[in-house]
Amino acid sequence: MIANLLLRGETPSPTPTPGVDPNSVTPGVIGFIAIVVVALIVVLLILDMVRRVRRVNYRAQINEQLDAEERERRENGDDPQHPDGPQRPDGPQG
Repeated sequence: MIANLLLRGETPSPTPTPGVDPNSVTPGVIGFIAIVVVALIVVLLILDMVRRVRRVNYRAQINEQLDAEERERRENGDDPQHPDGPQRPDGPQG
């Protein structure tokens, strides 16, 4: 009997259950539009962040250059806060 079933080669195939509708489990057009909107918002946020970080870096560079110029003026005695020139610690000599 078992040999007879094996020789026939018939195997039962499962039938799908009729309870699942493929259209109800896919996101559809609304899901696609939602993902595109989210992706667009993310790209715009990244561009804005890059712009702001670049601006902060430029400001830091300019501040460093201004500080270096001010240090150089102080070392050379061209301090704008003291228009008389460098002051001697022991007072004016004359």
